[in-house]
Amino acid sequence: MTGRTRVRCDKRDHVARVTLDRPGVLNAMDLRMHEELAEIWDDLERDTRIRVVVLTGAGERAFSVGQDLKERALRDRAGGPASSFGSRGQPGWPRLTERFDFSKPVVARVDGYALGGGFELVLACDVVVASDRSVFGLPEVQLGLVPGAGGVFRLIRQLPQKVAMGLLLTGRRLDAATAHSYGLINDVVPAGMLDDRVDGWVDDLVAVAPLAVRAIKEAALRSLDLPLPEAFTTSYRWEERRRCSADAVEGPRAFAERRRPAWSGE
Repeated sequence: MTGRTRVRCDKRDHVARVTLDRPGVLNAMDLRMHEELAEIWDDLERDTRIRVVVLTGAGERAFSVGQDLKERALRDRAGGPASSFGSRGQPGWPRLTERFDFSKPVVARVDGYALGGGFELVLACDVVVASDRSVFGLPEVQLGLVPGAGGVFRLIRQLPQKVAMGLLLTGRRLDAATAHSYGLINDVVPAGMLDDRVDGWVDDLVAVAPLAVRAIKEAALRSLDLPLPEAFTTSYRWEERRRCSADAVEGPRAFAERRRPAWSGE
């Protein structure tokens, strides 16, 4: 993963901090960025030391404004293929929005605009912390496009139907306070407090049992559309690993011995 120019990834103390690094264009995502991100997601999934990922955008103006439309216009003029839902066959596939089995929790740190594909990335994260100056929206309909990276599908699941449809069909935007009131994001804080609040979530996620986190994430997301009796009887890969792990024994033992558990992730 040498020579990256679009994305930074810093690893420390079980945490990977992934930064979309094109602040001059509000962290718009071009094909090169998607290629770099794919390498990073592959690496982070394999790296047993990493328990939590923080995803953010460089600068103070935007998380990301989504697809690089100047690049898209050039591709269209060159006769490039039309796009629709999903990224199969495109650089960077599967992107985070389609990595339905990415096992580690992802915290979105949002400061500024999260629009289009940037908002779709946020919707694919597990925890979202935003500054009070952040703005969210899916403006694709205003451009003759669709939110093809999952915005159509996730927003209707994460908001009341009428609210989601109003946003999808008009491209209207949500301020951070309104998004928080709908439960779309976890926390809204002044920009100066953003990193402290993100670190609080990260500390809590690192402190708990990593296999239990992965088992819960997988079971919660995979069971969303299952009838409740079927959810109970479905086999979950990470739960099979957790239930037979050393950590499943370590937790109760540490409680009985009145000490902090020493998680091995095994």
